[in-house]
Amino acid sequence: MNQDELEQLSKQELIEIILRQHQQIEELMEAFKKLSADYEALVMKFEQNKKPPTNSGNSSQPPSKDQKKNKPKDKRKRHHGPPKGHEKHERELVANPDKIIELHVENCKKCQCKLDHEAEKLVRVKQITELPEIRAQVIEIRQYEKICPHCGVKQRIQAPDGLEMGRSFGARLESTVVYYRQEQHMSYQRTQQALRNLYGVDISQGGIDGIMQKAGEKAAQAVKEIEAQIRQSKVIHCDETSSRVGGNNWWEWVFCSTQAVLHVIRFNRSKDVIHDVMGYNQAEVWVSDCYSAQMNAPAQQRQLCLAHQLRNLQAAVEIEPSTTWAKAMQVLFRYAIHLQKHRGEISPEDYEQQVQRIERHCDRLLARKLTLPHAKRLQKRYLKYRQCLFVFLYHDDVSPTNNVAERALRPSVVHRKVIGCFRSDWGVKAFADLASLIDTAELKGINAFQAILNLMGNPANSLLPITP
Repeated sequence: MNQDELEQLSKQELIEIILRQHQQIEELMEAFKKLSADYEALVMKFEQNKKPPTNSGNSSQPPSKDQKKNKPKDKRKRHHGPPKGHEKHERELVANPDKIIELHVENCKKCQCKLDHEAEKLVRVKQITELPEIRAQVIEIRQYEKICPHCGVKQRIQAPDGLEMGRSFGARLESTVVYYRQEQHMSYQRTQQALRNLYGVDISQGGIDGIMQKAGEKAAQAVKEIEAQIRQSKVIHCDETSSRVGGNNWWEWVFCSTQAVLHVIRFNRSKDVIHDVMGYNQAEVWVSDCYSAQMNAPAQQRQLCLAHQLRNLQAAVEIEPSTTWAKAMQVLFRYAIHLQKHRGEISPEDYEQQVQRIERHCDRLLARKLTLPHAKRLQKRYLKYRQCLFVFLYHDDVSPTNNVAERALRPSVVHRKVIGCFRSDWGVKAFADLASLIDTAELKGINAFQAILNLMGNPANSLLPITP
């Protein structure tokens, strides 16, 4: 409607037009307010559900996957090496060196005068550590036969252990192959190259495969004792990680105690794996995360890994910055861990009082009414597993975290990333059994290579002198 048409209207008609427009404006304003409220509610819901960047501090993600931040400019060009005033440390001298080289002065460099009869003094001693050239030795065993003139029976002398007529490689060489494959996660090709370049040994991939099968068979016998030790253990740490077998997803489980470490690789992640390992035995305390299969393990008591819980609480703090409950639970868990570490430094009475204070404070925190979803979810979890939070405060041999089992699985994770996947059933079992054998030996102070060497038998070159 233009100006001329409006001038033709009466006053009452103009008033009616204005009233209709006013009503329309009010309806539009109401609609706008409703849309604004819906938008703000949507934004608030999005902010509440928005998760912070996942890192090793608020999840189970390993530190190697964390996004590294750029260093501040004032810290990029820092001085490398020891700090100023740091005491100098040098390698200690070996008491009995293998070889000594004497540097005596014979002539004067200026006038060429003979100095044979002049007094001299030792001014400096330097030791250089060097590896000798290592070349593989080939030991030929010649077995002779005689016929007894009285009974006619053929007689032979059997070769000693380590020099059996049926073997092609000595125990030390076989142990080196197993060590490269198992502990250093080297492929068949890289193992071949290392043996050729370092020791002058040419060995086929089939030969390496045969050595690994032999090691797996020997380890399977030793693992039976390890399984028995795990079943009889009072405290067991357990964890699992993914594994690739024949292009499919399997799971590697680890069971740790103070006496033994057992690795098993299975196609599933159910509680059946735990019951297959434990049989009819029951642990006193089972330390793990709160995965359902772990919480159904046969044990009198369970200890939740507080390292996992601290990371989950940190995620809640980052998602819901206004929460005070998650921060308070973090402080409580850290204080409980600190108290357990310093248990021997305070009297039993004071320790008992501190433990009861922690228990009461935990009950108060779990009784709070929460509204934020992430904090509420963790509170529900801790109410469900209330008796699994502070078991370590009542047992000297129970840890508040499951780091023992996680550390035992780290080499397997590295092996999975480097090697890719297992392609044979025997390779899966051999790897798990060898890992069990090596980890258990290390608990007794035996290094990995020595443990493998003990498994493979006596080194051939230590049984008899080698003549040129």
